[in-house]
Amino acid sequence: MATRTRAAFVALVVAATLVLAGCGNSSSPDMLDPKGSEAKHIAGVWWLMFGLAAGVYLIVGGLIVHAILRGRRRARSEDASVDAPDSPRFDDRMITYGGVVVPLVILFVLAVVTVRTTDAVRKPAANALRIDVVGKRWWWAVTYPAIPFTTANDIHLPAGRPIEIRLTSDNVIHSFWVPQLAGKVDTIPGQTNVLRFSAQKPGTYRGECAEFCGIQHAHMGFVVVVQTEGDFQRWVAEHQKPPLEPASELADEGQIAFQTLPCAGCHTVAGTSAQGDLGPALTDLGERPYLGAGAATNTPSQLSQWIRDAPSLKPGVLMPRITMTDAQARAIVAYLESLD
Repeated sequence: MATRTRAAFVALVVAATLVLAGCGNSSSPDMLDPKGSEAKHIAGVWWLMFGLAAGVYLIVGGLIVHAILRGRRRARSEDASVDAPDSPRFDDRMITYGGVVVPLVILFVLAVVTVRTTDAVRKPAANALRIDVVGKRWWWAVTYPAIPFTTANDIHLPAGRPIEIRLTSDNVIHSFWVPQLAGKVDTIPGQTNVLRFSAQKPGTYRGECAEFCGIQHAHMGFVVVVQTEGDFQRWVAEHQKPPLEPASELADEGQIAFQTLPCAGCHTVAGTSAQGDLGPALTDLGERPYLGAGAATNTPSQLSQWIRDAPSLKPGVLMPRITMTDAQARAIVAYLESLD
């Protein structure tokens, strides 16, 4: 009996350690810290399921501990009418209520809540801001049809306004997921799925691809920047203006080098002759926090390595190694950093 008690205690300690270890990485997006309407609905369902499961676990665990510590009585009570804990009547009631009635009630409650939550998160809203997102290998193309403006891996949203993101893919199935704002929605070739929600608190939120999609699945992230309505309108106004001329002689040299090297054949920079559509649009690259959908931080040194040898930072990426001089690399970096 003592051995069983010690084993149960050790199992409990191990389980608690694993749970605490999983909660230790504060840099990971937390779906239980919702900042969007859909995420709040999903978190509510999760907490309900957790509470019910915890209640069942505590009751069952308490009965197991009771059985271990007390053991079975060697003889039944002389008075068969007494509803003792180990009488046949007690056993029958435990089977009826614990094995049939209570599970049916729990499943019914979860079914009702799940159906109501699904209906709430999929309901269309008037005057929603539409954004088109296409899953690529391995990055996200983001288009604002109403502006119009195209970017990559960087989504800006106004807080409080209904959002409608139309999702598809031009290769394999991906899954678009911003844990703190909304649930997962697959991007499927030839099919458009719609994600509806509203972001409620300004901030920067990490998104991930939640469906294994190839060698760089782990580096297919993006960021969602939620702004106040005023800040978002200023962002829109800035991106509706004609692009500025390079701010320095070095950046001007970089623009020329960018357009003469293979870069312009794959990437778009609005207002220039670079109109390629194989790679991400670079019109606002200077304001993005990451390169390669999270493969590297957007710093001058990382950007220089990226434009010269992207596969060294993201093996399997479609962007090839590009031969250029050190002077050309410095100039292109200066030019790309000015694109914001």
